[in-house]
Formats: sequence, structure tokens, C-alpha cells
Amino acid sequence: MRAMLLAQAQRPLEWRELEDPVPGPKEIRIRVKACGVCRTDLHVVDGDLMHPKLPIIPGHEIVGRIDALGRDVENLDVGQRVGVPWLGHTCGRCSYCCAGMENLCDQPIFTGYTRDGGFATMAIADARYAFPLGETGSDVSLAPLLCAGLIGWRSLKMAGPGTRLGLYGFGAAAHIIAQVARYQGRMVFAFTRADDTHSQQFARQLGATWVGGSEQTPPEPLDAAIIFAPVGELIPLALRAVRKGGRVVCAGIHMSDVPSFPYHLLWEERQLVSVANLTRQDGLEFLRRVPEMQIITHTTSYPLPQANRALAELRAGRFDGAAVLVPPESN
Repeated sequence: MRAMLLAQAQRPLEWRELEDPVPGPKEIRIRVKACGVCRTDLHVVDGDLMHPKLPIIPGHEIVGRIDALGRDVENLDVGQRVGVPWLGHTCGRCSYCCAGMENLCDQPIFTGYTRDGGFATMAIADARYAFPLGETGSDVSLAPLLCAGLIGWRSLKMAGPGTRLGLYGFGAAAHIIAQVARYQGRMVFAFTRADDTHSQQFARQLGATWVGGSEQTPPEPLDAAIIFAPVGELIPLALRAVRKGGRVVCAGIHMSDVPSFPYHLLWEERQLVSVANLTRQDGLEFLRRVPEMQIITHTTSYPLPQANRALAELRAGRFDGAAVLVPPESN
């Protein structure tokens, strides 16, 4: 197999040839067909997330075909197309797992962070945490759904049923969830950097009711806001924008430090919550509904060996929607 390997944080990924991995019990081996590039991958590479398994192959929005089954794999077959998300394994024994909150497991394994991920021609996954994808849609178009879509879906559910929804940061996750929100009949208020006219135009194309800079006050109070950008300074701005009893959801796994802010922004029963990971039920629920919601992912494809370029352009915000790596055809 070939892979883009992170040998040391804050260093470029290295194009390596490695031994083909062998699936263990309850594991599958996947021939990777596409892997999305998530901002969390950027946080792993940049050293923002502590204690990754090094060396590590990043990537947790994997779409591919099963080409080998380990012992005791059930309900999956060689040749089947599957998706592999961020949550790669849970212990099944801790209090959180037993309470149906496996996203908060005390001993989780995360794809592309604590186990090798999909910036490669092959990947190993726990069969119980892989999602059958069927044959509708291209590999590239499906890849961003495995994290941007899934975490966005969980964030949207946590935001509640309110009609007026603010989205802070209009990247991969927001462009998917904006479509879901519009399908549900909500109004989308998109917040970007004040000078990011390109993202603002993109949000308008996807049906946003209002688009403006992050420091602007929306024309009417929001029922809820989701912060996708990893910027702590957005929290007081979002709290200021939501109505009494409104909710602000922090959707990222990493965020810069939150500045102090006056208590009156939180008062009147406004709520501030975070989203951590996902559950398999989130994935099954969301992926089952994707066809009816008619989600169109906007993607920019890069050959797998150009992963460093894709990460750099994600960091600089040089494309709409999501970046997706595509392994060589010889895969």
C-alpha cells in the first residue's frame, strides 16, 4: 500500500510505501476510493490535537470497497462499498457506552488520530463501525458526509427545532447542513469573515436567508447557532445573536481559547453546548435520509500524493465545500 504518513506533528506528510495491512478479528480491509480532508485532519497535522498515535496516517472520511474480511465479521461482504467515520471503536463497557452515549466512551479509538486512517490506498476498520453506503452517488461526493455531514447532523439535532438557524463558518460542514436546514424549512443565517465575499456568495447560492460578517448582528434574533469555525471569539458573538432561551452549539473537536464575556450574554436561559464525536445511530440515521434530502456536496479533488497541498488550501480557505483525496487508479 501507499500512504501519506505523518511522522511528526507540524511537519509535512510523507508519501510512503508500507506493508499491506491484514484485518484482525471483526475488522475489514478497505481499498480506499476517496477520503475527505477535514479540518480535524488539519488540527492533527498542525499539532493542535494532543497525543495522536505517531506515526499516523490521517483521514477519517473514508469511502472504499471491502477487499478482505477478518474473522467474525458479520453483515458485510467483499466488494461492498462502505464508509468509515471518525469514531473507529468504543469499549462497550464504560458507563457512557452502557447508557447509549458511545460518543463519550472512556476508551475510544479515532480514525486518522489514534488508528491509521484513509490518506492511503488501503485502510483497516472495525467492521461494526463502518457504514454500508450502497451504490448511489460517487465516491468523491459521499466522502464529506462521513464527518462534515455526520457531525453537522448531530450538531443540528442538538441545536433544536428552531426556525432561525445561524451558521458560523461556511466550510464543508456548514455547506451540507445549510442544505439539510433548508430541506427542513428553516431559515439559514450564514456568518463568515467580513472580507470573505466568496464564501458569502456560496452561502447565498445554497439558499441562505441572510449572509454577513461574524461580528454583524442578524436582522432578527436567532433560535440557535452552530459554530463550525474553530474560533473561540465567535462564542460571545453567537450568544449575542440568539434570542432568550436560544442555544449555541460548538461543533468542532478543537477551538481556540474562549475570551471572557459578560454574563448578560448567557443570561435569560441561553445555552452553550458542545458536540463530541458521533454515535453509530447518528450515522445510520443521517445516511439513510441523505437521498430524500437531496444533498449535493461541493468538492475539490486532489490526487492522494498532493495531500499536503489540499491541507494548505483548506487552511487558507481556497475552495468551496470540501476537499477530497483520490488514490491512484492502480489502487
